[in-house]
Amino acid sequence: MTRVATVPLQQTLSSAIQRSQQNLATSQLQLATEKKVNDYAGLGLDAVRVLSAKSMLAQQETYKSNIGRVSTTLSLYQANLEAIDDSMSDMREEIYSAVGTGNSPGLQDIIEGAFADLRNALNAREAGTPLFGGSQTSGTPFLPTTLAEVAGIDPSTAFANDGVKLSTRAGDALDVEYGIGASDIAAKLIPAFQALQAAGPFGDTLTKEQTTAINEAMDLLDTGIAQVRSVNASNGRKQAQVETLGTRAGDRVKLLTGVIGDVEDADLGQVAIDISQRQTILQASYSVFSQLNAMSLVNFLK
Repeated sequence: MTRVATVPLQQTLSSAIQRSQQNLATSQLQLATEKKVNDYAGLGLDAVRVLSAKSMLAQQETYKSNIGRVSTTLSLYQANLEAIDDSMSDMREEIYSAVGTGNSPGLQDIIEGAFADLRNALNAREAGTPLFGGSQTSGTPFLPTTLAEVAGIDPSTAFANDGVKLSTRAGDALDVEYGIGASDIAAKLIPAFQALQAAGPFGDTLTKEQTTAINEAMDLLDTGIAQVRSVNASNGRKQAQVETLGTRAGDRVKLLTGVIGDVEDADLGQVAIDISQRQTILQASYSVFSQLNAMSLVNFLK
């Protein structure tokens, strides 16, 4: 005799509903986290690939960060070097004008102002540390505070920086050395200011002796300006190198991020479709289960 029973069917449907609920919960979690899985175990054989890519990504991000800091420092070098160049060039034009006309009202103030610009630029700081001090992180790399203090001194004693260069890791087995000392910039400008100081003070008109002394000082000034421009050109080449390395590190970060994303990241469009389908399946399962529970053999025996 065939047995009539709904319990086995109910158990089968209950198991199917549980699977549908789990599948729906998985899709909803993927939508919330935007990840295919939430642990490395779920990645299977791809776990090793992802871990390796993440290690490389962290390394490249470190290189990119290091390069960014160096790029900022090099930009500050450039700004101060250009400020010195502009100030010295303006002073040079004013001096030539005074020599040409013999009139020099305000020339002394212009020279002293240019010296102050030089001092301020050489003693510029980044995050409280002297830009042009080398490894010397306290004090000021350029010591004279006024034009009068440079008279009669050995130019080398005007500077407190050292020759130590900074270095940062910018790639695999690749270190970038950078750094400019105050003496690298202005060692040849000191004799020019010494000559101008010795020729002064300047009044409203130049004497014959002052004109002769200024002409001699101008050769020294041109040499000093050439040194500043040479250092700035070298800094520009370093900026170009660092920019290239930064672009390279950025490209590698994008590549590795894509590799990791291909394995880990969920396709949100597909996830939305899956959620819709699994909700429909689950609702259908609830409906069938409800109908099954409402069935009774009594209804068929009447």
